[in-house]
Amino acid sequence: MWCQRLARLFRGCHGSPGHHWPRLPRAPRPIVATPARCHPTAPASPPCAWQLHQDHLELRYGSTVMRLDFVWLRDHCRSASCYNAKTNQRSLDTASVDLDIQPQAVRVDETTLFLTWPDGHVTRYGLEWLARNSYEGQQQQVMHPRILWNADIYQQAQVPSIDCQHFLQTHEGLKEFLQNFLLYGIAFVENVPPTKEDTEILAKRISIIRETIYGRMWYFTSDFSRGDTAYTKLALDRHTDTTYFQEPCGIQVFHCLKHEGTGGRTLLVDGFHAAEQVRLQAPELFELLAKVPLKHEYVENVGDCHNHMIGVGPVLNVYPWNNELYLIRYNNYDRAVINTVPHSVVRRWYRAHRALTAELRRPHNELWVKLKPGKALFVDNWRVLHGREAFTGYRQLCGCYLTRDDVLNTARLLGLQA
Repeated sequence: MWCQRLARLFRGCHGSPGHHWPRLPRAPRPIVATPARCHPTAPASPPCAWQLHQDHLELRYGSTVMRLDFVWLRDHCRSASCYNAKTNQRSLDTASVDLDIQPQAVRVDETTLFLTWPDGHVTRYGLEWLARNSYEGQQQQVMHPRILWNADIYQQAQVPSIDCQHFLQTHEGLKEFLQNFLLYGIAFVENVPPTKEDTEILAKRISIIRETIYGRMWYFTSDFSRGDTAYTKLALDRHTDTTYFQEPCGIQVFHCLKHEGTGGRTLLVDGFHAAEQVRLQAPELFELLAKVPLKHEYVENVGDCHNHMIGVGPVLNVYPWNNELYLIRYNNYDRAVINTVPHSVVRRWYRAHRALTAELRRPHNELWVKLKPGKALFVDNWRVLHGREAFTGYRQLCGCYLTRDDVLNTARLLGLQA
């Protein structure tokens, strides 16, 4: 059937005028496949062929073969009565759609699919729209284009820092900054006045500041004012922050206001690059890290600060339709007791964790940066791990967390894919 339809297509028609589709159960009338005229003079349109099934339409458009459920096709109708184009919101009550619905007539031309429903309503879909928005189309697409890097790759790319005034006062500066951030997961702004107030102005340029148990804007010294190793002079191994939140903070801002001493360089590691190496070398270990849920925990009882936070999720988080990695939750300091994993899986999980840790700790993956007053660093906390070497003397940082949704919203409004 499929091959016959393709053969008819390349002879110049989509179906036979004399062909009648069989009566399907629960449909008031048989589906009528209306033949469409082909226009061989329109080379821009990819070849198209289609076939009706009991509960879905199978549509080949170019190299994409889509299986479109009839309920899905009725639910996503973009007609004026079903979809409000001014608000970009659905008007159709999805719960009112018959779950056994079938079209009474189907027609396809070189650019459009037409479906007539039992109540006479006609739905039209552009074939390009279907190719982009079908499950099969989404499987072939990347949600967030990225450049994975190790230290050499990043340094050779010579990614420019953005001047503070260019960042604050022009769309071009903001867009260039966000493009760098989206591609690499880190971005720098230079010539920032070394104050907390000016750092806050910088952060608010791209997002709402996310208030947490650490406050809104924080000062960061080695006075152990909070129950966290970060508030010391000790070295910190690579990690992502707030793994003990159900939704870890999306972006972190660092600005060194003062350092009178030695050491204290910042370590940055592209967690997605390391995870991709694991995926290539041992896909079964990658899959385990993406499926096994773990608890991370923060317990604090210092001064007036009393907190007990618990977040649950796998180390690696992927979109299920295309297996694209979108979040890494890695913090050996805050990982809680492993009691969500059965005995049969525990040892294999440790082996997978060891493989990822080995990649994260490879020296060629380590980018070391000396933060100085005036140079602000933005870090994608869902992707890039950060750490610190031990230091001497007085060192003061300020910073904050940003809401990820607002950063991506700003990027999309500037025309970037985010």
